[in-house]
Amino acid sequence: MASRFSRALTHIFIATIILSFAFELHPQEKENERLRMFFWNVENLFDTDDDSMTDDNEFLPDGVRKWNEQKYIAKLKSLSKVILAGGTSHPPEIAGFCEVENRKVIEDLLSLTPLAGKYSCEIVHKDSDDPRGIDVCLIYSVKHLKLLKYSYLYPVSFYEKGIRTREVLYTKWLVMNDTLHLFFNHWPSRRGGVLATENLRIILAGMLREKGDSILRETHGNARIIFAGDFNCLPDGPEISLLLAPENGKQVYENLCTGAYHKGKGTYRFKGIWEMPDQIIVSTALVEGNSGIKTEKGLLKILDLQSLLVKDPVYPGFRPFSTYSGYRYQGGFSDHLPIILDLILPGYH
Repeated sequence: MASRFSRALTHIFIATIILSFAFELHPQEKENERLRMFFWNVENLFDTDDDSMTDDNEFLPDGVRKWNEQKYIAKLKSLSKVILAGGTSHPPEIAGFCEVENRKVIEDLLSLTPLAGKYSCEIVHKDSDDPRGIDVCLIYSVKHLKLLKYSYLYPVSFYEKGIRTREVLYTKWLVMNDTLHLFFNHWPSRRGGVLATENLRIILAGMLREKGDSILRETHGNARIIFAGDFNCLPDGPEISLLLAPENGKQVYENLCTGAYHKGKGTYRFKGIWEMPDQIIVSTALVEGNSGIKTEKGLLKILDLQSLLVKDPVYPGFRPFSTYSGYRYQGGFSDHLPIILDLILPGYH
């Protein structure tokens, strides 16, 4: 009897070891088959130095917002924790940002916060012609990705008319044996009324569509393309409709955010209503292709952690916990929530 009991314990012990080992392997396997893309409008990430070439006076120690080193470092650390939470066992392989003042603030984000030592990464950044000096940029893991090329895109008509705003960041990647085309955006704001800047966004949508279609023609419709960022318009707006228009009766792009938006979810809250200015649009080859990198509608997520939300003082419910409420400092993260998309790598379909 004792012998049988001893053998049973031995079998349980061995089974436990096997299960534990399998449990340890499973997350790693899951992690290796996915690549995570992260995008966040980080709400005026300015340093405390005066840039004579841009209008950054609001965010200086003697400016109207009383922006100082303590607030700046606190914001960097807060942002870093969210970026880590948006990853798996390591930060997202690609993280795009908008509303950053310069390359220095990204370097500080990577060196003065809990992100230090977590990333073996490179920065892609260029100072934009935006009057306030806010830029679109990204960081990426050199361990998981190879950047083939990048460029900043701007409509010719904007140059001709002297329009100053953020450029679109285009990057081309080698991921295992597949190619990925990624466009990060921050389109003109709707401040002053939607119609005031709608035409500018329509011009940008036309440029983006032209660039995407050119890549699709070169690859016989098989290109993996992602348009992501803060489009400053809604998924059912005329700008996005232009971007999604069928080609010869066939849908070639798909907005992965439409479903969440129609369910009342969003990344930005305006007068108590969730809106979805931050969107991810992909070529249909990315969701319907038989080989190469793929994704699925269910792999898009809004990172709505409880710490990123605060009770709305005017309307029922919660809103993003922003750094400022008007001109009142409240020490939050951003007035936008981040969005995440997981890509399934070749060989794991």
